[in-house]
Amino acid sequence: MNKRICDSITEQVQIISQADLNGYKRLFGGKLAEWIDIVAAVTARRHCEYNVTTLMIDQLRFKEPAHANDLIVLRGNITYVGKTSMEVCVRSYVEKLNGMRRLINTAYVVMVALDENENTIEAPGLILETEEEKREWEAGKKRYELRKQRRNECF
Repeated sequence: MNKRICDSITEQVQIISQADLNGYKRLFGGKLAEWIDIVAAVTARRHCEYNVTTLMIDQLRFKEPAHANDLIVLRGNITYVGKTSMEVCVRSYVEKLNGMRRLINTAYVVMVALDENENTIEAPGLILETEEEKREWEAGKKRYELRKQRRNECF
């Protein structure tokens, strides 16, 4: 059964503490990557209704830093679905006290659906409802093809 993108959108909120900072007193990239992986997993699980595992973080693009006490909002949505894989875009924002958000990171994470025996299983397709969702799908399809090409070149 195909599913709508809006059915699996996930948001997570974090307040950056001292333990989350690197030596330059900015949010440690590895900590943000951990949060992104969790949001991607929840989004993919909601979409396929199975457990999932991370296949790859395809892109992790840092636009701006975040600092101690910043409120970080991570928002994940499915952008593309292959046979067993799902591409999840996770955008990370710093949210100001007035609610305004500033994009600090965009990541594309590929998750794979797993059955109860931890074998890959077919993921539901996507119902594309808006022009933006269709554009994201086409971009995701291009990234999927590039991943396949790179995978074949590496092995």
